[in-house]
Amino acid sequence: ADTGYDPNRSRVSDDKMNEFLRGQLTGDLTEIPGIGPAAVRKLREGDADGDIVTNTFQLMGKFLMLKGPDDEDEKVGTREHMEKFWYWLQEKGISSHRSGIVRCIAEKMNAMMPGIYDASEYADDDDDSDDE
Repeated sequence: ADTGYDPNRSRVSDDKMNEFLRGQLTGDLTEIPGIGPAAVRKLREGDADGDIVTNTFQLMGKFLMLKGPDDEDEKVGTREHMEKFWYWLQEKGISSHRSGIVRCIAEKMNAMMPGIYDASEYADDDDDSDDE
C-alpha cells in the first residue's frame, strides 16, 4: 500500500532540503523542491477560491488550514495532518514528489512554528536494524 505520506519516500536530497529550509521565500511555487511547471499549473486550477494556489505562501496557508478542525476531544496530530495534505495534493492532480513536497513544507513550517510537525513520529518507520 504505497499511499499516504511517507518521509522515507521523499526524493529530496539533504542538500536541497537544507537549501530550502535556510532560504528566503519568494512566493514562486517552484522554489519548493518537488514542484515543477506541471505541478504549478495543477495548483492554479480549481473551482473555489480556497482551492486555487498561485504562490508558496498560499500553499503554506493550505497546509495550515489542514491542521484542523480540532474539537474538544481530539486535535489533528502530525500523522493525520500530513495525510490530509498529501491527499489534498493528490486531489489537485499532483502525481509525483508528493511525499517530498509535504516534507519540505512541513519542515519549513516547523522551523517557523516549532511543534507543527514532529518528524520523530516517523522514526519507527525506518529500518530498525540498528536496534540489534
